[in-house]
Amino acid sequence: MARNRSQPEVITANQKNQPVDWEALLAGFAGGKTDVEYGANRNIFCQGQPADSVFYIRQGKVKLAVTSDQGKEAIVAILGDGDFFGEGCVAGQQLRFATATTMADCNLVRIAKPLIARMLHEQHDISELFLTHLLSRNIRYEEDLVDQLFNSSEKRLARILLLLAHFGKEGRSESVLPRINQENLAQMVGTTRSRVSHFMNKFRKLGLVEYDGPMGGLTVHSGLLSVILHD
Repeated sequence: MARNRSQPEVITANQKNQPVDWEALLAGFAGGKTDVEYGANRNIFCQGQPADSVFYIRQGKVKLAVTSDQGKEAIVAILGDGDFFGEGCVAGQQLRFATATTMADCNLVRIAKPLIARMLHEQHDISELFLTHLLSRNIRYEEDLVDQLFNSSEKRLARILLLLAHFGKEGRSESVLPRINQENLAQMVGTTRSRVSHFMNKFRKLGLVEYDGPMGGLTVHSGLLSVILHD
């Protein structure tokens, strides 16, 4: 089915630095989409289940984690508003390689595999934008690997906090997560929870992060960038 012409014009890759209005693009296709909501700490799909759909995050935080045969969990990514996940099904992935779990209340759009395939086939502007989105994610994963190999655990933690706070997108301090879990941070950094606790206390004393009241929300300040830049 062709895109509804009443919808706003697609933002192309030539309109640089403008956020893509994925809501408008998705609205142009009928059928194959489902609005779904999950509370915090709910599994959206599990590792090994059939890969039959892509999800778009309208609002919320989602953790992607892989579990080894020995039961050890590794966090692959933490995603937020405007991100997609589960895209492997488009590339021929038959089973989910990771478990997707909500870290906060989430409002999602589930896009069935046949619909996303049709969108990418029929609308070249959408396929270009989607490819750009995926390449950006892939670059982020490569940077994560380099960070893991060459930087100290303190610098890795600082970088992860800045990424979770979307530093650079808005140029201001931003709340990361309510009740952020130091165990999750330790898994992402590749260190122990006690080391994460030590560095978080250090960052707090330096005024680089602050906890927001009894709910345990966390605000990251731009000064945390100095930890990464310092040799």
